[in-house]
Amino acid sequence: MLYILIMHQVDLRRIDLNLLVTLDALLEERNVTRAATRLGMSQPAASRALGRLRDLFSDALLVDGPGGYLLSARATELRPALRQILAGVGALLEARRFDPAVASGPLRLLMTDLHAAVLAPHLLSRLAEEAPAVDLDIIPPGPAIAAMLENEMVDAAVGVIEVAPSGILRRKLFEDRFVTIMRKGHPAGENRLTLDTYLTLDHMTINVTGTGPAPVDELLSAMGRRRRVRTRVPNFFAAMEIAAGSDLVMTLPESLARTAAGAARFIMLPPPVELGPIAVSLLWHARDQDAPRHMWLRSLIVAAAQMSVDKNNSR
Repeated sequence: MLYILIMHQVDLRRIDLNLLVTLDALLEERNVTRAATRLGMSQPAASRALGRLRDLFSDALLVDGPGGYLLSARATELRPALRQILAGVGALLEARRFDPAVASGPLRLLMTDLHAAVLAPHLLSRLAEEAPAVDLDIIPPGPAIAAMLENEMVDAAVGVIEVAPSGILRRKLFEDRFVTIMRKGHPAGENRLTLDTYLTLDHMTINVTGTGPAPVDELLSAMGRRRRVRTRVPNFFAAMEIAAGSDLVMTLPESLARTAAGAARFIMLPPPVELGPIAVSLLWHARDQDAPRHMWLRSLIVAAAQMSVDKNNSR
């Protein structure tokens, strides 16, 4: 049986499968000239193709009859299978196309509430225009982002990822920077923070995954200094509300501070230590690199990120 299968594979490699398209036109038109016109080829080329098909099937396929060609018994027999094969190939190729206007179902994006606040309004606006039947599911991040992409639990992820693990592709969306915020009327006032003043304040941090120190604490530790972190919370917007109603200060990405400070509830100051830029990236699995649906999704996210950057730059 294996030998027979291998022989069939070899035979297929020697066959010009475009002949099947020509055969379908010939059987449909029962006229070489009309079939040639339908296929956009010359009449001699269509005649040569008919000769090759006759050799391939060991059958005349089209036979002379009153007023033109008739289908041979063999041609009549294979015609339904031929149409089914060509329809299947068409469906296979059609699956490589993606039309957002008729698409449905959820897009599952892994991101923090910070990045959802920054990107989701722009994403939803584009979805309403381009893909009204597509829904947006925001999935909170965990410690195993790569595994969630690998297991198709999410379509893409947005986050601060310096190096993408094997099998995961990455594109930088925009650069953010750290700012320190405190409520309006905070006892520390609105003057630029010195390191000593900064360290006397009570701090709050956001620990999304529940593991690892904050970048500020890593830098302070390297300097032999330490701040007092009185409160740790798992998401950004809870932290914003706590900061608005207390004397806790928070060092966080500027994009969130600008998104959440719409009521001008906060003073925004540069931190007293240089923390460097934050690269916010888009991540996806390598298997989805050329998938039309995923390519469209990535273009949507990139456009939303650019709109967010333009909005912040205009302030």
